[in-house]
Order: sequence, then C-alpha cells, then structure tokens
Amino acid sequence: MGSTGSVGTQTLDVARSMPDRFKLLGLAAGRNLDLLAEQAQEFRPRYIWSSLASDATPEGSSKVAAIAASVGASVMPMDEMAQDPDLDVLAVGTAGRAGLEPTLVALDRGVDVALANKEVAVMAGHLLRAAADRGHAQLRPVDSEHSAIWQCLWGEEANEIRRIILTASGGALRDLLETDLANVTPAQALNHPTWNMGQKITIDSASLMNKGMETIEARWLFDVPYERVEVLQHPESIVHSLVEMSDGSVKAQLGNPDMRLPIQCALAYPARLSPTVEPLDLAKLGSLHFQTPDFDRYPCLQLAMQAGKAAGTYPTVMAAADEIAVDAFLHERIGFTEIPGLIESAMSAHDSVEDPSLEAIDAADAWSRHRVTAALKSAPRKSAPLKRETPA
Repeated sequence: MGSTGSVGTQTLDVARSMPDRFKLLGLAAGRNLDLLAEQAQEFRPRYIWSSLASDATPEGSSKVAAIAASVGASVMPMDEMAQDPDLDVLAVGTAGRAGLEPTLVALDRGVDVALANKEVAVMAGHLLRAAADRGHAQLRPVDSEHSAIWQCLWGEEANEIRRIILTASGGALRDLLETDLANVTPAQALNHPTWNMGQKITIDSASLMNKGMETIEARWLFDVPYERVEVLQHPESIVHSLVEMSDGSVKAQLGNPDMRLPIQCALAYPARLSPTVEPLDLAKLGSLHFQTPDFDRYPCLQLAMQAGKAAGTYPTVMAAADEIAVDAFLHERIGFTEIPGLIESAMSAHDSVEDPSLEAIDAADAWSRHRVTAALKSAPRKSAPLKRETPA
C-alpha cells in the first residue's frame, strides 16, 4: 500500500533484491500512474489499485484499468486486497487516513502488517491493538525508530521496560537560528540532511511533529504507558532508538540511515537476511551526539505529546490538522512557524471522545480538516502564543 511513495519504492527495492524470497501480490498507489505502471510491468501483481480508480471522472479509472489489464491483474480496493488468502505480510506505506481499513482487515484476519503509516497508529492505535489481539497478528514497525525498539525488545518481557527513548535527527532546520524559522521556504525544510523521505514526513521531521507522533505510536506498538516514552535529539541518525530495562541496562539498535534495513527486517521477521545496505563503520563515524529537544523551538513536538497524553480523539484532530497545515506550508500559503498555531487552535476547540470508535475517529478527522481549511480560507494570520497545558 503506497507503492509509489518513498517507503513503497524502497520496499520494492528490498523485494527486487531477493526475488526468491518475496512475491508481490498487489500494488496500491496514489496518483502517480506512470510509476505504478512501471512497477506493475516489473512485478506482475495479482491486484492493482490507485486512488484514481474511484475518481469522479472516468478518465482516471480507465487509466488504472488499462494498467491492470496490461499485466493481467484485477483492479481491487486496498481493504479487499487485504482479504486475499495468499497474503502473508501487508506493507502499509501510505500517508494519512488511507491505510486504516486495510490494516484493520489484515490484522483481524491474522495477517502481519509491516506498518510505516504514522497517522494510522496515531489516530486509531487502540483499534489496531485490538485487531492484532483478535487476529493473533503482529504489528511490525517499519519506521527506523520503532523498528529499533522492536529489535531491542526481541526476547524481552514488556513489563521489564523502564523507558523507551526515541531518537530525533532534528530535521532540515536544526542548525537554523530560531529567529529565522518564520522565513523558511518549503525547499529549505525539505532538504533533510540524512533521510530521503516523502514531503509530508520531511516537514514533520523539521518541526519534530513526526517525533511527537512516534511517541503515540510507541505507546500502542509496544503496549507501554505513555509516560515511559521519551525523545532525545541525535543529529547523526545512527542510534535509531533505545530501550532502558528495569535493571538500568540500555539496549540500542544502530545502523546507517537507510530505510531499506527496517523494511527488510519487518518483511522477513524472524529471519535475518543478507544486507541490502552498507554495514555501519563506527570507527569511521568517530563520535555521536545527543541532547534534549527544546520544546520552545519545537512547539509541534509538545502539541503531539499533549494530544498523546490527553488521548481520546485529540490525536486524530492533531494529525488531521497537521496534514492540512503542512500542505498549506508546502504550497506557500502559510509560513513554517504558523503550522503549530493552526494545530493548537483545532485541539483547543475540540470536544474529545474517549475510547473512540472508527466512526468517532472519522468524525473527528473530518471536523479537524474542515476547521483548519476554513481557518486558512479566512485570511491566515500569525500564530498566537501557544498554550502549554494539556487540552481539557
């Protein structure tokens, strides 16, 4: 799912390097039909899907149908793909709400999911956890940080975890003066020093929103109290995350910053396959650096952590507001420092629903998107000082 995006193309890199190990059952993409067509010709999947297949105009759906016909595939929605009895692992590399239904369907059926979609876990982590428990399926994290934690916990008991420590690169703007952030361009914010990722997550990396979302993900992926999840800045992106155990020992997973390693780990678990990335040379690196993030410089990190602590539908509202705000920044409708103000405004106005159903999550998502979109249409202004307390 999300085959033409950054995670999707790197997942196919792994599959391409080991054709005797992996066979692609289906490919689902957004709107990049040219790349989807190339992938279909190479991997000859059983199923094809694109968001254009359900487009209001017949032109999009006919193009998707033509791609499928050229390789003898069927056009099938993602949640239906997830029901195929031959499916062993579902790789979810979509962004936003799109990956939720197929993830839930697969987990309920007992199919393991290699998850790289932050928003799905943030919005509906409790539903994913329940579906995985019902289906006795695994949520295999693909994010480098959660993959690191997952690997550190192999053979360990969850009740022995004292702290989970997520590392953050600091993104493209980490060396910029705080006073200069208001004038940052999308091109600057997208110029990540270590990772090659999609646009949305790269902007979230620059604001540390991605790290705030990852604290919420960690709570659900590893079934630990939210208060035991912390963030540490680490610009080299070599130590991908750490776990402190009950006896005070700390385990860490290290590697070069290349998403193909955690992808391979998630697809092949429990096997350790031949490396597809360059092995780490610590002597060549020389030194590694760590520091506590500055919450005043990174208000999005604090907002996400507030949403995680408040729970209910706050994480959904936060994630949806961020998606709209980041898109507005990428299209130069607002400045970089206006992103957190839009998110905070939506969170402050929201009446949360505790232990939300899928319907309540969808309602909160739609409400947040509408509110932020309306705010953008009515003469965007500079953000007011952010509230620092957890939303009531």
